Amino acid sequence: MAEFSSPNFDERPGGAPIDMLVIHYTGMPTAQDALERMCDADARVSAHYMIDEDGAVHALVPEGMRAWHAGVSSWRGHTDINARSIGIELVNPGHEFGYRPFSEAQMLALIELAGEILIRHPIQSRNVVGHSDIAPSRKTDPGELFDWKRLAAEGIGLWPDDEASFGADPDEIPVMLREFGYDTSDFAVALVAFRRRYLADQPGPPPLREVARRLGVLLSTAEVSDRT
Repeated sequence: MAEFSSPNFDERPGGAPIDMLVIHYTGMPTAQDALERMCDADARVSAHYMIDEDGAVHALVPEGMRAWHAGVSSWRGHTDINARSIGIELVNPGHEFGYRPFSEAQMLALIELAGEILIRHPIQSRNVVGHSDIAPSRKTDPGELFDWKRLAAEGIGLWPDDEASFGADPDEIPVMLREFGYDTSDFAVALVAFRRRYLADQPGPPPLREVARRLGVLLSTAEVSDRT
């Protein structure tokens, strides 16, 4: 693991638990561009780690410190996400500069690193999130090409059982989204963020009944996972 010193961090507030893991993409033309920006004091942005497309892991901010990666965001009613999270940036040009699939080496490095982080910190499965989950009106990363299902199969985050049945009423989607963790003050963008993560396999806008089913399965799974 290569260590670089980003100046863009401060102390976590006293008593704040580290109970979230936030996954981003860098959204810049090159890895070097992203690294230089996160190490530039004037930029005032950072993350704890950056993973290059060849699988190289760069440690930028100590986990005990608050890196500045989440911005204005919310999850499960909490708004200072930086105070309670670890941030990982995956090198990818993003939607602005040529979005592409995440490499195998990158995914393997992420699975290893995230698994180690989950051992060190009490992070519940539903608190492994993407930037677009916590800031749906501003962000789209890590985007529809990110393999959340594979990550969940490795015990990192949640994925709804494709075969599980759940008789959820589509009218309850706003309530279920909020209960799962999304800020639903703008319901439309929260729904888009959920679809981007959990229904990216659908060729078009999925039926709301399928959205409700997956949400219901996720909530049931999360409740069990949170107790273990």
